[in-house]
Amino acid sequence: MSQLLPFVGKTVTILTSDGRHLTGKLMGADQTTNLILNSTIERLFQPLNSTKPSETVSHGLYIIRGDNVAVCGLVDEEIEKEMDWSEVRAAPLGSMKHT
Repeated sequence: MSQLLPFVGKTVTILTSDGRHLTGKLMGADQTTNLILNSTIERLFQPLNSTKPSETVSHGLYIIRGDNVAVCGLVDEEIEKEMDWSEVRAAPLGSMKHT
């Protein structure tokens, strides 16, 4: 928890072990990295060769189990506002493998 404490109350992006991309305001975390996000959105990126726009799905209050968190990082909110996320394309992320 101590490493995530500075992120509480700020907007973060989470990449999950199953390849999902979630963004929201971090409301809290515990010692096993279970996260509580508010105003959460999920970005569904289209493949690189697609002409369809990428999508954003609103989830609101969202809890992510710690064993499903692959990456948690701060969002630069000024850059976030300037981005046209519908134009962003990305290859799908593979699942994490636990060995």
